Amino acid sequence: MVETPDADFRNKDVQLRAAATEDVRVWFVREVLPLEPSLMQFLHRNWRRKDDIPDLRNDIYVLVYEAARRQFPEKPRQFVFTTARNLLINQYRREHVVAIEAVADLDALGIAQDVPGPESSVIARDQLRQLQAAIDRLPPRCREVIVMRRIEGLSRSEISQRLGISEETISAHVTDGMCALAEMFYGEAMDFRREP
Repeated sequence: MVETPDADFRNKDVQLRAAATEDVRVWFVREVLPLEPSLMQFLHRNWRRKDDIPDLRNDIYVLVYEAARRQFPEKPRQFVFTTARNLLINQYRREHVVAIEAVADLDALGIAQDVPGPESSVIARDQLRQLQAAIDRLPPRCREVIVMRRIEGLSRSEISQRLGISEETISAHVTDGMCALAEMFYGEAMDFRREP
């Protein structure tokens, strides 16, 4: 039987993978398995259901082994315990997820809804009208910057690009505008530029 170059290449690839797998196995036995008593103590301390601990340990071993197949961790002990901590966190989160179907009909559950009463709605509308009137009294460029920065949530660089002004100018407009609004609402000038 004559071996082709492809067959020779495949044989070498299989041999390399087998050698790499053996390196991972040796590393795992040398570095990870001696940590088992400490790992089990960690799991017993941090997980309530003791019946789950052997499965959790095995899941940690699988995660560590798979990671080592890609690259050996520099600090195996830290890596094992970080993996264990992250697995416990993920497990806890999975167990505490509530299915969307379970809360689809909130009225049927009889849970109080966080809906403001009529008085709160009237007060909020009035405050919004006052804020709009105060914003309308700002100088045009200052008003434009305040709306973009504080209401639309744009960054200074985005506002700078839109308006063609420097970011320092934008900061000055925001500071001046906020001082003016505070004075309109609270009757006192607030200097946001001074040092505390």
